[in-house]
Amino acid sequence: MNLLKLPVKTMSKKKMLLYFVLFVLLLLCFRLIWLSYRVELGQPKVTQGVMDLQKWRLDDKRTISLNGDWEFYPGIFIDPNEDKTEAALSHNSFVKVPGSWHNDKNVMDSPYGYGTYRLKVLVKDSSILYGIRIKNINTSFRLYINGELLHEMGHPTETKELNKAVSIPYTAAFHTNSKEIDIMLHVSNFQASEAGGFTNSIKFGTTSAVMKEKYLSESMQLLVCFIILLHLIYSCVIYILGFRKIEVVYFAAAFICTIVCVLSDDDKLLFTWIPIDFEWSSKIMIIAYVGVCLFLTLCYKAMFETAKSKKDRLFAIICSIYCVVIAVCSLDAFIYLRYFLLFVVLVPILYVPLFALRGIVQGKDGAFLIFLSGFALSMNFTIGGIIKTSFWFDMPYYPFDLIISLICLASYWVLKFFKVTYRAQTLTTKLTQADKVKDDFLANTSHELRNPLHGMINIAQNVLDESKDRLESQQKKDLKLIITVGQRMSLLLNDLIDVTLLKEKAIRLNKQDLSLQAVATGVLDMLRYLTEGKQVELVMNVPASFPRVMADENRLIQILFNLTHNAIKYTHEGEIVLDAEIRQGIAYVHVKDSGVGMDEETVQRIFQPYEQGDVGLTGSISGLGLGLSICKQLVELHGGRLEVQTKVYQGSTFTFTLALEHNEINSLMLDQGNSSFEPAISQSSNDNPMLDSSLNDEDEAWYRCEIAQENRPRVIAVDDDPINLKVISNMLPSGHFNLTTVTKAEDALKKLEDGEWDLVISDVMMPNISGFELAKKIRSKFTISELPVLLVTARTRPEDVYAGFIAGANDYVMKPISYVEFKSRVHALINLKQSVRERMLMEAAWLHAQIQPHFLFNTLNSIASLSDSDPTRMLRLLEEFGNYLRISISEKNLQRLVPLEHELDLLRSYLYIEQERFGDRLVVEWEIPDNISIWLPPLSIQTIVENAVSHGILPRSSGGTVKITFKDEPKHIDVIIQDNGIGMSKEKLDKLLDDHTYHTKGIGLKNTDRRLNQIFGQGLKIVSRSGEGTSVSFKIPKMT
Repeated sequence: MNLLKLPVKTMSKKKMLLYFVLFVLLLLCFRLIWLSYRVELGQPKVTQGVMDLQKWRLDDKRTISLNGDWEFYPGIFIDPNEDKTEAALSHNSFVKVPGSWHNDKNVMDSPYGYGTYRLKVLVKDSSILYGIRIKNINTSFRLYINGELLHEMGHPTETKELNKAVSIPYTAAFHTNSKEIDIMLHVSNFQASEAGGFTNSIKFGTTSAVMKEKYLSESMQLLVCFIILLHLIYSCVIYILGFRKIEVVYFAAAFICTIVCVLSDDDKLLFTWIPIDFEWSSKIMIIAYVGVCLFLTLCYKAMFETAKSKKDRLFAIICSIYCVVIAVCSLDAFIYLRYFLLFVVLVPILYVPLFALRGIVQGKDGAFLIFLSGFALSMNFTIGGIIKTSFWFDMPYYPFDLIISLICLASYWVLKFFKVTYRAQTLTTKLTQADKVKDDFLANTSHELRNPLHGMINIAQNVLDESKDRLESQQKKDLKLIITVGQRMSLLLNDLIDVTLLKEKAIRLNKQDLSLQAVATGVLDMLRYLTEGKQVELVMNVPASFPRVMADENRLIQILFNLTHNAIKYTHEGEIVLDAEIRQGIAYVHVKDSGVGMDEETVQRIFQPYEQGDVGLTGSISGLGLGLSICKQLVELHGGRLEVQTKVYQGSTFTFTLALEHNEINSLMLDQGNSSFEPAISQSSNDNPMLDSSLNDEDEAWYRCEIAQENRPRVIAVDDDPINLKVISNMLPSGHFNLTTVTKAEDALKKLEDGEWDLVISDVMMPNISGFELAKKIRSKFTISELPVLLVTARTRPEDVYAGFIAGANDYVMKPISYVEFKSRVHALINLKQSVRERMLMEAAWLHAQIQPHFLFNTLNSIASLSDSDPTRMLRLLEEFGNYLRISISEKNLQRLVPLEHELDLLRSYLYIEQERFGDRLVVEWEIPDNISIWLPPLSIQTIVENAVSHGILPRSSGGTVKITFKDEPKHIDVIIQDNGIGMSKEKLDKLLDDHTYHTKGIGLKNTDRRLNQIFGQGLKIVSRSGEGTSVSFKIPKMT
């Protein structure tokens, strides 16, 4: 079903309401599920400055929030290495964490100030590597663990002047030698007015759990940024490609601001990457939020309202002034000015859904999707913005409202694209039909006009001839003018008819040897009347001695007439020159003018039907714009090409090519040594004027250039008649082909086992095994693209041709063999085989280059884990991993054969990585004879070994052994890969290399099997039993 042919139906209001309710429920469910996963319930609390985790099991999945009553010393920084002094004990109190220290007025009455937080954590295992994550403390702190300074964020001091504020998340790992962990923080705040101290929970747990929570939060924010970046890119691309709508600009600006918002809030990744002080980091975040609100409001409104209102301009002015004031104001003023952001955020929350609802009422396309997108965005602003900044500071980052909003937005653009495409297709169909009606009308009109036009010409000619003596001089000129204009009109009518014939490919040429000079002279004489009253001279520079050309006389006149007429129309003064020259045995005909010329844009379209030059340059709109289009197509029918060289106001030169007469072509062929091919040419083909012009330049170059021995296609010719084999040998010279001839089909089948072949040419009627049967036997081993078969037959009736194709033939030629046809078909089939070979090499390299994500991830994890425990092993693993990646994407993998050492280098690196990952579960045994030197297809052994490890050994919990053996036999090398893994059932084994089945896990083996079959005539041999293991082997012939 074609979606583009289905017009989108308008949704009823009841369905919209139902979908909206479901959409709201979906958003709520996502948020509740996310909060249930991120919010920890039932965790222990800090009591009187002590967190007792001795009975709590710490794992690598969850962290502990150190929430509760922390010990707090306001207005004093306690030395972590000294016992509590009496002064400190007198200041001792307890405050809720997370929360501001001034929430309890008995402790501190202002969010500004400084103090010391202290907590004792009791754990049951002192050998674990613990982690701590501090997301936000206003606005600077020093962290001590067991009396040792672990980190300082900013510079906490007792005075505002010396205090340096930095508020970005911090994560650290630490060891402890005691089951009692003393956590102390010196905190100062002289900048943030809403809260002092902790505004978020401090997370504690194993290093893995803390880092996992950190990476999850950051990855969610990066995921949102990546999705927004994709939308930003396609918005820019759409705008650049010509969709110059203001809403696209608003969208792009909103996306940029949204990315800044995401990166500057929550984990504040932007300020982790780019060090920015507290003041400007806060200002950048506020300005970015204002930009999101402004551009989203303008964008959504622009989708449904074309005219801008005063409210839009007022809102834009207010936002702009607010951003400028925020940027230039002091930090003290900024603390109060930022609350105005709440009012700015309310605008898109209220108005974006309102604009979309208005579009739904007006029945505009995609308005419902925009409404859903705006609603999800409003929920994100409301819950994720207002609630979080107002009272739930510790709310986890939630990305899905924004992602769902973007998905709805993308769906809107996709829907709009489909609708535009559908309308375009509908219009294209209508225009095509109208174009055909126009062509039919013009063709019919031309046919109807030809008879009266010819009658007028004949009458005028008759009057001129019969009344010649009685007519005055001016009357004779008038009658001659009528005849000339009538002849010109006749050619124009022929153009209209030819348009239809060319479209239907119904024009047939009647080529003959012609005098170019005579034809050109007649055309100039026919058009000379058009230069009367203009300072234009028609110049003939084609000499009478110019060699004769092969062309259809009427079509050559038509080409020259159209080109010259076009030159006259665009030339107001100067000269128009017809010239010709010979280059490499081909006639080049030039029509030069000194007219107005053309620009590049005009040149690109002048050869299209009904296209004309710039009317401003010619001052005329005469003609139908068919002449140059017909000229181009007629020249191409002659086997030539039409080109133009031009510059504005410097004239134009149209050049087309024609073949010389037969005698000239034959003499050129004899000079180039092609007379040896004559016995292969049928008698009927000698009379064919298309014989030598039917091959294009590329074909002739392919046959006339000597080919290196190793690159020559290998061809087998089978025929029981030696004379026919001699004919084929003459047509396939040794300089271009490695041709082997046999007289029996049985011998051909044996030869196919000797290396790789590119083409089989077989006679149909042969004793014992016919050409049909031979094709069937070949197809049982090779596909139609792996080894093409060309049948030579004396019968071309449909049933005979059908039988050949059913047997597996790719193509056929008819006896007596036509030289040109035979060469073309051989060339095409060999190109097919070579293309398939290249595709298979590319497929093998591509399959291997698709390194599975879990393999890459696990290898990097292994490297990371070894960096702490065993740096030496880590360096070795890193070296082998780099070697594996380098060889995996090496250009050698695109070669037909590579040395054994190249394959073993890749294999050793792969096995070393796997052994590092799985240790004793994977054992590798090697048996490689000394001084072995063979060449084999790239990525063949490695693919088999990787399959054995991944699908044979590793599924077993106890692991197993992979044995790689090379056996040196007299004529070949046996390559055997054995494993004692889980093995395969007979049913699975039978399907593994079957081309008619598709299994993702078997693609690499199939490719290897096909390449071995193509190159060496035999593929993989697989023996396996379920639960006992698998053995895969193949043979590599020794090079002689």
